[in-house]
Amino acid sequence: MIEDVAIDGSGNPSSSEKPRRGRRVRMTGAERRQQLLDIGRTLFAQKGFEGTSVEEIAAKAGVSKPVVYEHFGGKEGLYAVVVDREMRQLLDMVTGALTAGHPRELLEQAAFALLDYIETYTDGFRILVRDSPVAQSTGTFASLISDIATQVEDILGLEFKARGFDPKLAPLYAQALVGMVALTGQWWLDARKPKKAEVAAHLVNLAWHGLDGLEPKPRLIGHRKN
Repeated sequence: MIEDVAIDGSGNPSSSEKPRRGRRVRMTGAERRQQLLDIGRTLFAQKGFEGTSVEEIAAKAGVSKPVVYEHFGGKEGLYAVVVDREMRQLLDMVTGALTAGHPRELLEQAAFALLDYIETYTDGFRILVRDSPVAQSTGTFASLISDIATQVEDILGLEFKARGFDPKLAPLYAQALVGMVALTGQWWLDARKPKKAEVAAHLVNLAWHGLDGLEPKPRLIGHRKN
């Protein structure tokens, strides 16, 4: 499918008052779809789902509203595709980074992968956390964090077994570690200080030295026991 959009002499979509003076840029259906995804991604990051309208998406693309509906069925469909792509991108970056054999280096790689994603795909991360904060137990980002924790869980399970710990507790520790990194990443999204490598080093410092002295059966020292 080929779609046209009128362009005036300045390179901007022409108004309906001067249709004969414009030339038309021919765009395939795939190109138009990608253009709408790029525009939607930017607007969703800036304004969130509720603050973004189909009218604004169409206007920035230089097309009519029916074109957006034709490709995605509406704002909800466009948003769903954007979120799905971002979730897959982040999950692929984190799981793809877990390649080293030493557990401490694996922690470093996981921390770097999340911070790399935030740095490179800032709009995508804003979309994931804007409408589904990491602290929530449901939503797109919480689901993504759970998927990443599952990957880490397998690694921790092997480490726990090697140390004589109960491997059934690996999911709990995986959620704790991934949640810590994710919350720190959400803070670093706007702070951007200290530098990425320093943030990763401090995250691993807390996680590793905590794990290094891990007790097989931790006990409570306060008066509360339940």
